[in-house]
Amino acid sequence: MVVRLKMRTLLFLAAAAAAVGVLQPAKADPDEMLPVPAATIYPGDAIVDSMLVDRAFPAGTSTVFPIVVTHAELKDKVARRTLLPGRPIAVNAVMVRAVVQRGTVIPATYHDAGLVITASVLALEDGVLNAAIQARNVDTGKVIVGLVQADGSIQIGLQ
Repeated sequence: MVVRLKMRTLLFLAAAAAAVGVLQPAKADPDEMLPVPAATIYPGDAIVDSMLVDRAFPAGTSTVFPIVVTHAELKDKVARRTLLPGRPIAVNAVMVRAVVQRGTVIPATYHDAGLVITASVLALEDGVLNAAIQARNVDTGKVIVGLVQADGSIQIGLQ
């Protein structure tokens, strides 16, 4: 009974305020256009502009949720999880395309005072440009850490 009385009181006050003109109808904010997938994008798929369309969302959506706002933010990105059509794309649902793929044999190079040592290593994780990744030396089995280079190799030690 107490809840019912409070609800009646609230309704009465709202009706009275509307009658007096205290409450004004909310002004329609312009919609915010955000990129969304036109069709389902699966994990590992490279995102290209032709896969996206713009869709209107209520103003302020991008300030409330961590979502992609422009097509430029998706350039050279890959889906980390399934992206559904017509839904906003979360910032953490995409990633930069990896230069080095886990499980591939790549060259590792060590430079020091004119000395250059090269070895074949097995990448133990995906790596984007200038990321530190772990790799296992194919000959010795020792795990090393190196920086991913643009050519798909890793750099160990000082340059």
